[in-house]
Amino acid sequence: MEITEVQELDSTYIMPTFGRTILLTKGEGSYVWDSEGNRYLDLVAGIATCNTGHCHPTVVQAIQKQAETLMHCSNQYYVLHQTMLAEKLVTLSGMAKVFFTNSGTEATEAAIKLAKVRTKKNAFIACENGFHGRSSAALACTHKPEIREPFGPLQPSCTFVPYGDAQAIKKAITPDTAAVILEPVQGEAGVIIPSASYLSAVRDICNKAGVLLIVDEIQTGMGRTGAWFAYQHAEILPDIITLAKGLGSGFPIGAMLAREGLQFERGEHGSTFAGGPVACAAGCATIGVLQDVIADIPRKAALFSELLQEHNPRVYGLMIGISVGGHCADIAAYCATHGVLVNCAAHGNLRMVPPLTISDEEIREGCQVIHAALSSYDKT
Repeated sequence: MEITEVQELDSTYIMPTFGRTILLTKGEGSYVWDSEGNRYLDLVAGIATCNTGHCHPTVVQAIQKQAETLMHCSNQYYVLHQTMLAEKLVTLSGMAKVFFTNSGTEATEAAIKLAKVRTKKNAFIACENGFHGRSSAALACTHKPEIREPFGPLQPSCTFVPYGDAQAIKKAITPDTAAVILEPVQGEAGVIIPSASYLSAVRDICNKAGVLLIVDEIQTGMGRTGAWFAYQHAEILPDIITLAKGLGSGFPIGAMLAREGLQFERGEHGSTFAGGPVACAAGCATIGVLQDVIADIPRKAALFSELLQEHNPRVYGLMIGISVGGHCADIAAYCATHGVLVNCAAHGNLRMVPPLTISDEEIREGCQVIHAALSSYDKT
């Protein structure tokens, strides 16, 4: 089908919530192809989702095998790969229990519900420029006014404080505060990196105040920062963490994990599709691939830093952000025209979140185009 036909069908039948220009039809490793046969180096990876690259054969085989055996059985019954994946996630994270979801937004919803039902409190603290999802409770804790305010009033009640300022969190805590929710690195905001002591300071504040700490690892988790979870760099343990994106190599799956003594009881939460056989098979296979990749992430991050150094990149593992101002869309378009896909995050920030399997040669290829795009912009 030609792209013009797809565009016509899209405009006729699909709500116009997304802005898109390219019809992708194939993916393999770090590359994708469009309907006209053009190849692109994908430094977006489904927005930090295809951590194992596109269509990794190990993950594809696991999905195919499970789809041929049992695609769905609902959570009225035991799900083999669900228990296997839960064990792996608990072992890797230091948490105690898992509740599976279908997305990051659902993981946030589960985390908020769990915090409310166990603390019997209703107020939350989140960070300015933070992003936790678009459903009602998740949106209540997402700062971006243009996507939050049209849907108010929202619950739970949420106070927003500057990101990276632990003392602001301390001052915002009230007797009704159930939890603090934050990202260890703000991804949607453009790869904003706090000080090395920030998470440990927040953990200490929450401990002393008796407030839960929810760490949103939806974008940073599953090896993206060079550890399985970004909070592990700070050597802390949250009360609750949320996952999605890279957990299933592109197959929809999310999870909410909680520490010992913090869990849903029977009937307090549920989902028909969450933790299904195929999704969890994809998750198990993804972990198997990533365990051989994670140790090399810091070296790849250093290569990105070196190649883009004159543009002052913010690099945390394979999360790369560069402030480019109002020309971000033009720079992204230039890169796409030259065979490299990048993403415009908030506030004029160029964001790259490539597959964790990306090679050095591919990193050099991508940085060469990005450098040319940014240099061209610098001259205008």
